[in-house]
Amino acid sequence: MSEKLMIPEHYDPIIGLMESQIAIKKIKDFFQQELACGLNLQRVTAPLFVVPESGLNDNLNGVERTVSFTLKDMNEKNVEIVQSLAKWKRMALGKYDIEPGKGLYTDMNAIRRDEEFDNLHSVYVDQWDWEKAINKEDRNEEYLKKTVTTLYNALKNLGDYVNREYPMIRTQLPNEIFFITTQELEDRYPDKTPKERENAIAEEKRAVFIMKIGGALKSGEKHDGRAPDYDDWELNGDIILWNDILGIAFEISSMGIRVDENAMEKQLKLANATDRKELDFHKAILNKELPYSIGGGIGQSRLCMYFLRRAHIGEVQVSVWPEAMIEECKNNHIFLL
Repeated sequence: MSEKLMIPEHYDPIIGLMESQIAIKKIKDFFQQELACGLNLQRVTAPLFVVPESGLNDNLNGVERTVSFTLKDMNEKNVEIVQSLAKWKRMALGKYDIEPGKGLYTDMNAIRRDEEFDNLHSVYVDQWDWEKAINKEDRNEEYLKKTVTTLYNALKNLGDYVNREYPMIRTQLPNEIFFITTQELEDRYPDKTPKERENAIAEEKRAVFIMKIGGALKSGEKHDGRAPDYDDWELNGDIILWNDILGIAFEISSMGIRVDENAMEKQLKLANATDRKELDFHKAILNKELPYSIGGGIGQSRLCMYFLRRAHIGEVQVSVWPEAMIEECKNNHIFLL
């Protein structure tokens, strides 16, 4: 089986399959209300697929292949299944004429065909994608941290709710989330890989927001890849919790203040992707035609997996898994849906 599959010792699900399905709905219903209330967001509907020339699909790290198909009634026009809605949401802010201080969220379902199967990754992605209009003067680290704290408080409220509903399931989050930049992390653990640094800081602090992801560090290496055309690499980050079931850093959300015209220009050059400036979305940013914004994605299955203390994402979402993984998991009390 894959070397990436982790089998916790003496693992046994705390609640059964059907009770887990009820709990999953409770978690999703509760958290999306906390999210909407905390950040002043309105739910909207979102696309499952987009046309490639719009520039709206997320390129993720720039190497992942999209899933595409043609439309019979549009002269076999090609469309792509979304990989995330990072860019679409900002266009939607403009379409709905949403004023600064308010925003939108949606259920995002995507297919990422190049994901490698392990405890945390599936080809099926389900998350809440959210985006909030801000003023240009809000494009700063203080505003980013304030928003992260609001999100973290929603996570703590969810933890309290799950503990009340299911006393046998105990999750304990620290009172505050710890902030650190990728450069500070490299300086702190110079001999570790980026993933090892995340594990070390997450185990120590249990809840951390790692900031400034995408650009090169002093070592010349990147902490992690980020597409150059949605997050501002100086004003973004990941919310990471310590997962004591698996003994790893557990990413719950990737988010950030979005590029303005200057950050877009700079990051496209750094990524050797200036050809994207001809796409509709990129033109709109460069021409200052879209609202300044902050936004992110919060994994729905990740959230359920964490708060229900499950060892594999396949225990809380239905997807396709290698037969060998299904069998090995079953032999270790991990039942994939």
